[in-house]
Amino acid sequence: MQSKLIHYIPEKALSKVLKLLDHDNLVIKVKGERKTKHGDYRALPNGKHQITINANLNKYRFLITLIHEIAHFEAFQNYGRQIKPHGLEWKRTFQHLMLPFLNPEIFPNHLLPLLANHFKNPKASSDTDVKLALSLKQYDAPNNKTYIFEVAPNTIFKIYNGKMFKMLKKRVKRYECVEIETGKLYLFNPNAEVEVIKNK
Repeated sequence: MQSKLIHYIPEKALSKVLKLLDHDNLVIKVKGERKTKHGDYRALPNGKHQITINANLNKYRFLITLIHEIAHFEAFQNYGRQIKPHGLEWKRTFQHLMLPFLNPEIFPNHLLPLLANHFKNPKASSDTDVKLALSLKQYDAPNNKTYIFEVAPNTIFKIYNGKMFKMLKKRVKRYECVEIETGKLYLFNPNAEVEVIKNK
């Protein structure tokens, strides 16, 4: 799999990535799209370690996700099982591993300040960093999805699992919506992708 990574990440990142993956007991698998996550890391019962990444990610998001998961592996190796998944040990490991990649040979110039800001205190998902997520999205393949912060009040939309909602209003950072079928209220992050059905 390591040799196929060139199809998924920026070319100039390959040699650095291969050094990080130089472990006999670490397996990388590229998977079909999963709606709830970009990638994951697991310690397997046979002593090996597995990282999976979604195949549909653009090359910059794929690279960030891959380093995110390698940081889980490294933190596990260095600090053991008792650490929090996205605690201080993982954050420091992720920062350390990502630093060599934050240069204009690998990422476009306009992404670098956003990445530098994000890695001051990396979160469990880069999607929670709205500015970074929006800037990364411009490198995705075109789709018919709209960010929820672009949806007008009273607009009907559906999400990936087919559930339909009506947009109500913006709260401080998130958007309050009501599920059509149940009448339950939900809060959406601004960069949630939805499919607009109709405007009221």
